[in-house]
Amino acid sequence: MVFKEGTFKGKPPEHFDGPHPAWLEAAVADALSIAGDVDASDITVTCKGTRIVLSGSVGSAEEAGRAVAIAASVKEVGEVDNRLSWL
Repeated sequence: MVFKEGTFKGKPPEHFDGPHPAWLEAAVADALSIAGDVDASDITVTCKGTRIVLSGSVGSAEEAGRAVAIAASVKEVGEVDNRLSWL
């Protein structure tokens, strides 16, 4: 079998320092979804480097604080930007 150097069409792949944003976003979203004390159905998780941005809405300020704590506990998360609102 002959292995050829990989080629691509269009823009070259982006280089990320640290964890890949999609992996980190998924890890935080998974942690929020399995937490029993946070309704994560209206929370959007985005990643900028190792900074996680939580946006959307939750039921209370305490739930927002818990969501931030859960996101911060995920390995590789550097900081959490809380943009959550509550009713």
